[in-house]
Amino acid sequence: MATMHGTVSTIPSVPRNPRPPLAREAMAQFIAIVGPKNAITDPAEQEPYLTEQRGLYRGHTPLVLRPGSTAEVSAILKLANETGTAIVPMGGNTGLVGGQTPHNGEVVLSLARMDKIREIDPASSTMTCEAGVILQKAQAAASDADRLFPLSLGAEGSCTIGGNLSTNAGGTGALAYGVARDLVLGLEVVLADGRVMHGLNKLKKDNTGYDLRNLFIGAEGTLGVITAAVLKLFPKPRAVETAFIGLPSPEAALAFLNLVQAHGGATSFELMASAGVEMSLKHGTAMRDPLPTRHPWYVLLQLSSLSADGLRGTLETILEEAVGKGLIADAVIAESIEQARAFWRIREFLPDAQKPEGGSIKHDVSVPVAAVPQFLREAGEAVERYMPGIRPVPFGHMGDGNIHYNISQPVGMDRNAFLSRWYAVNDIVHGVVRRLGGSISAEHGIGVIKRDELTHVKDPVALDLMRTLKRTLDPNGILNPGKVV
Repeated sequence: MATMHGTVSTIPSVPRNPRPPLAREAMAQFIAIVGPKNAITDPAEQEPYLTEQRGLYRGHTPLVLRPGSTAEVSAILKLANETGTAIVPMGGNTGLVGGQTPHNGEVVLSLARMDKIREIDPASSTMTCEAGVILQKAQAAASDADRLFPLSLGAEGSCTIGGNLSTNAGGTGALAYGVARDLVLGLEVVLADGRVMHGLNKLKKDNTGYDLRNLFIGAEGTLGVITAAVLKLFPKPRAVETAFIGLPSPEAALAFLNLVQAHGGATSFELMASAGVEMSLKHGTAMRDPLPTRHPWYVLLQLSSLSADGLRGTLETILEEAVGKGLIADAVIAESIEQARAFWRIREFLPDAQKPEGGSIKHDVSVPVAAVPQFLREAGEAVERYMPGIRPVPFGHMGDGNIHYNISQPVGMDRNAFLSRWYAVNDIVHGVVRRLGGSISAEHGIGVIKRDELTHVKDPVALDLMRTLKRTLDPNGILNPGKVV
């Protein structure tokens, strides 16, 4: 198959546009805004801000700024705009597309100190958080108020609300509650020139013109810096049941999903290929197979209910019906919270389980739910034709069509030789995605890793509008330059 990019030495390259050195006077002015204790110039102390978690990219910066208030963020961006200083906003540094890395010597703006939960309003079912609040902290605060904040993903112990919104994070609860964009009522955003858009309202109905909020959610810090948000809360479930299920095929999984949804109450429906589950069990700590025999595919199913009664019976009915229809081969229902967590650890460890197996080329794609089986079949056949022995390890949120189509190198192949095929493999997988009317980025964003490919898959008029918005809101190009567009 012909490729659009050819090959690379190891991993996707980054457009190089080195920034001029930060002038001593400007550096002193930036440091004065946050104070010397919250300005990091020592290279050793900067290290956690320079390398993203997969180790694909390592950046460099003259300065890391850690503001403690919206006023300080405003002052920083005003000065940056005046001096032409490029800024890379950063949350928990858990992004997977290189969007939070200072590739060309930009100043890093860490929102980690802005970690206050300003208000919880149970009556309005809202919570107002600053951008640096760790997702897990937001979940716990909602729970303490007898409410649920349903955004949930593997990095929730370190990712931040600001980062979640800037990338429009998805996660395992999207089936029932939607993605990050669906969980926000209001935003506070600092624009490139330092002005602050005060939009922290709790209103579910507000038709006063354009919905500016959604310009910044998913923009990866290229249009403005989110400093706070009003989040939607939901009634806290009174009962949760979890099942680990073996199935013969993605087609059976799709039919099973439809059966589950007909009964209602599904909050997660995670599909996993046998190869990935085996890697988790092989490389994970204290993990064991929940089922007595191996199966080609697995589903991790979670049901939730506002009633404390009857959910176990509903789940048992669903499973019995699915067995009778030949959709599932075996299943086990968690008998305790700890057993349910053990099921989830297998799913959550899947990305890390690939590391000991060598190089991994990853894809975060979505297709219409009905097309998931076709995508898995066609993508698998296509990559195997291209590279015999290649090992697809797909898993993800089947209920919303989002599959993390990760591919491990053939056994015995050199890691760098495999990674040199990154773009070629991308073209094959994304070609299948495009034919099925899908997206090359379901929840991780564009960053730098998919920036150039966006021009091949985005509607030209939509892409032109994106560039127009960027020029309008950030005419001097100081906000996360080189990312997204």
